[in-house]
Amino acid sequence: MYSSSDIKVGKKFIMEGHPYETVTYAQKVMWRGGSIINVKAKNLLTGSTVTKTFSDHDKFEEADISMNSYDYLYNDGENYMFMNQETFEQVELAKTTLWWAELFLNDWDKVTLQEFNGNPINVNLDPTAVLEVVETPPGEKWDTATWGKKPATMSTGLVVQVPLFIKEWDMLKIDTRTKEYQSRA
Repeated sequence: MYSSSDIKVGKKFIMEGHPYETVTYAQKVMWRGGSIINVKAKNLLTGSTVTKTFSDHDKFEEADISMNSYDYLYNDGENYMFMNQETFEQVELAKTTLWWAELFLNDWDKVTLQEFNGNPINVNLDPTAVLEVVETPPGEKWDTATWGKKPATMSTGLVVQVPLFIKEWDMLKIDTRTKEYQSRA
């Protein structure tokens, strides 16, 4: 059991029957010895965030979240199929549960799935993903209106701003947290 003062940033806990992860945490100590805890938490099933205020006496159960390695196989437009690397069991996740992670998934990528009570709920991405440019206009060296950037559509449908020297079929490293170009791969 967690006390509300133990729910620091990154802790996973059960609230109202759903697993949450703490995004922000602030504690205000009151002059009579108690304290108020303000928490912003992300629902790991829906992706929504909530802001809650707790007293220091509130208790929470620890969320049973585990991480397991999977291979991304394919998608049918609505569902994404993954295969457990140890048991070869296949599981599917709905596109809505992936939030924006599908923009970084290539067939046969090795990924880590978060599991709640043994059921996959979300994909944990590496900080960078290697994606192929499938469409980008040619860069003109005198084009300064875009500050040396142009749009590029990646193999997964993600559109990022890239330097003018990038060409179609280039492999690029993209930051999965900010969806920004980092470098050529």
